[in-house]
Amino acid sequence: PTIIVELDTPKHLDTSLFFRNIKKLDDANIDAVTLADNSLATVRISNIAAASLIKQNYNIEPLVHITCRDRNLIGLQSHLLGLSLIGVDEILTITGDPSKIGNLPGAMNVFDVNSKGLTEIAQRFNQGINTDGDALKQATNFNIAGAFDPNVRKLHGAIRRLEKKIDSGMNYFITQPVYSKEKIKAVYEATKHLNVPFFIGIMPITSYNNALFLHNEVPGIKLSEEILTQFEAVKNDKEKTRELSISICKELIDTVHEYFNGLYLITPFQRVDFSLELAAYSKTITSTKQEAIL
Repeated sequence: PTIIVELDTPKHLDTSLFFRNIKKLDDANIDAVTLADNSLATVRISNIAAASLIKQNYNIEPLVHITCRDRNLIGLQSHLLGLSLIGVDEILTITGDPSKIGNLPGAMNVFDVNSKGLTEIAQRFNQGINTDGDALKQATNFNIAGAFDPNVRKLHGAIRRLEKKIDSGMNYFITQPVYSKEKIKAVYEATKHLNVPFFIGIMPITSYNNALFLHNEVPGIKLSEEILTQFEAVKNDKEKTRELSISICKELIDTVHEYFNGLYLITPFQRVDFSLELAAYSKTITSTKQEAIL
């Protein structure tokens, strides 16, 4: 599959580790690096600034998230024009986590439009016009991704929302992290009638506390009792925790390969070693399959 790796920009101005990690992903021939936009309503370095430096210094393609939470209609359009100017064409439009879940209780939500509205604006830009109908004197070339949360009780409702997103102009989808093989199969069955690519999210768990946090605090993520119990059993052994995490992810990646052509690896806490190991594993499956065909 095509491999996208998510790497959050830092919450501070020491970017040395972030760009070292970008270089490692670039050297490993990862297809794209996706940069979240203040996810979980937490302030981080502007992803458009990071994307600009990635464009200038590396070969890896930046995929930039744009959230509707932080910018009004003026800011969103300005942001899109800026992205086009620096040659960033891959974007992910998201409505965004509400401000109240972050650590700035006084921050206001904007939400002039939602992700579908923002996608429609980007598609207008691709025709060379802004929301006022004024000519941009050049068309943008945005390839627009959408987010999909498969961790819901009733998938059919989520699929209806997904179909509306496709109608608004989203071209492919990146999912929230999935932690069961059954869920990956269920997503395939529910979406196989849709003619758009899906990148299935896999995020390594770094500790038992991390597992509890994901399960209890992060919207759209639920872990099984079995996984929580497994991590609790090794919670005092860092090496065994890492082995368990990699083992669970590899099993999930096997299932992704059966049903999908896209893999989305979410790097936990800048631990790019996890993403690199899993990407390498994914590539070995691909090359084994190709040899079998030959």
